[in-house]
Amino acid sequence: MWLEVDEIFKNYLPYYFLVFLPIFIIVSPVNPVYGASEFPVYRMQHYDLHGVSHGCRSAAVNLEAKSLTGWTTSRHCVVTRLKDITVDHFRNIKSKAGALLVMLPENWRNLSLEDKQNYMVLENSMLIQDVPVPIYFAEYSPRLDSIISELSYSINADDMTKSSTEALMSSVAANGYQISVSVGTPTAQNDAKIATIQGYLPGYSLDGITPTIAIVAHYDSFGVVPELSFGADSNGSGVAILLELVRIFSNLYADAKTRGKHNILFLLTGGGKINYQGSKKWLEEQLDLLDGSMIQDAAYVMCLDTLASNSSIYMHVSKPPKDGSPASLVFKELKSVAAEAFPHTGVDGVHKKINLADDILGWEHERFSIRRLPAFTLSSLKNHKNFHKSTIFDTRDSLDIKIMADNSKIIAEGLARHIYGISMGNVLGKSWDTNETHIEGWLNYLSNQPRSPQLLSDKDNVLVNILKDAFNKYLRDVKVLYVVPDKRDPDFQFYTITNGILHVCSVKPAVFDLILTLVIIVYLIAIYLFIDKFPMLYAFVSSLTENKKVKVN
Repeated sequence: MWLEVDEIFKNYLPYYFLVFLPIFIIVSPVNPVYGASEFPVYRMQHYDLHGVSHGCRSAAVNLEAKSLTGWTTSRHCVVTRLKDITVDHFRNIKSKAGALLVMLPENWRNLSLEDKQNYMVLENSMLIQDVPVPIYFAEYSPRLDSIISELSYSINADDMTKSSTEALMSSVAANGYQISVSVGTPTAQNDAKIATIQGYLPGYSLDGITPTIAIVAHYDSFGVVPELSFGADSNGSGVAILLELVRIFSNLYADAKTRGKHNILFLLTGGGKINYQGSKKWLEEQLDLLDGSMIQDAAYVMCLDTLASNSSIYMHVSKPPKDGSPASLVFKELKSVAAEAFPHTGVDGVHKKINLADDILGWEHERFSIRRLPAFTLSSLKNHKNFHKSTIFDTRDSLDIKIMADNSKIIAEGLARHIYGISMGNVLGKSWDTNETHIEGWLNYLSNQPRSPQLLSDKDNVLVNILKDAFNKYLRDVKVLYVVPDKRDPDFQFYTITNGILHVCSVKPAVFDLILTLVIIVYLIAIYLFIDKFPMLYAFVSSLTENKKVKVN
């Protein structure tokens, strides 16, 4: 008898495993292909400005994924779509959850104006807060979208509309996900440098008095995610228009017959999005450390910022210019050009006093106005608090190059009229007019790469070198000044880790492990009892068989 049992386990049991094990794998609720997934993710801003912390302070994540409405503790990473999260959700998550992963919309670079406005409100709320937990953003992925749907549709065990048995069975049947981003601990960038590039065109006058005009634009961008801050309009448009002015006036100044009576100083400043640190340092060098700097007697400083948003140009000033002053005259020329050739574009003035109690300046010209230099900013935005200045949704797809080209023509012609003292007609003409292709080429180049300050702070940055080469091509005495944060009391501080790889593993909930353990225990007990009591079972079955044989006989 025992030999027969031994034969069963020796000869047939392996076949049972070969048959049933594949079946169990096939009917398993977890598809092995989707058991683990990887996604590139981008970390939220992390920097210090004037000793104040901004952005998220952590980076590493190893937590259970939960939906926007299903998370409960700091052991959970909230995974959601951008369209579903609100400001209130974010405030609750940053103070109580373990981490947050936000998936951007599928076509996030080309959203409607209304959708962008709603998202920018949330983005601004994120930027003004100090966030202790890791915050990551991911571009749209069908697989990640599917995971979010699974998390959202899973039945919560706390759902009071279900019985306790249904809730327990739902918890057992549900699939969970473990989220991990292994990137280490963020550290301060000790070698961060912010570059400001300068070059100029010398003017000429018979009396030897040549006042200076400074044209300034910051080249960096900003948004809640450094790696996704392309800044097409703010301030790619300002840089592109400045470079077009460089090209036009360098050609005019190359000929003694068309050289203007003003020196023109061009500045591309870094750190514009961190309270204009580049222009601040440059002014300190020019006004405090050097003698005879041409900026000391500047007729005015023209700053260019965000000039492709709409068919409007606003001249922002900290103090209204006096009638007859150079700044007042150039404003009149801008209005005149717009009225004559571009009636659909309005040119207006906006006066905003500088509040020295504010930690952040509104416009770049305020840096110059604080040092008592006549300065103004030309922008298509009426208010410096417009969210369009600091958003990841400022992309090339959302800009109309025709609007930008028209605004550049108004600025170039108005500037030329003031420099040459001609108030009628087209001073530049077709020969020296703005080149839309040239402007678009620079805009495309600038907006195809993220330009958040920390991404441009490395030594020999490619973008900085290309901008420097563009200045060398047209201007004289091109120089690069670097801003380095003070080690004892830094005005700004950047931190490492701006991106990473997100690992998502499919797992079963803890209650599933508990029930599976109980089932295995019961199964092993049953097998043990079956083997231990097999002689009795065999004797019982044999007795029944013998009784049947006796009855038949």
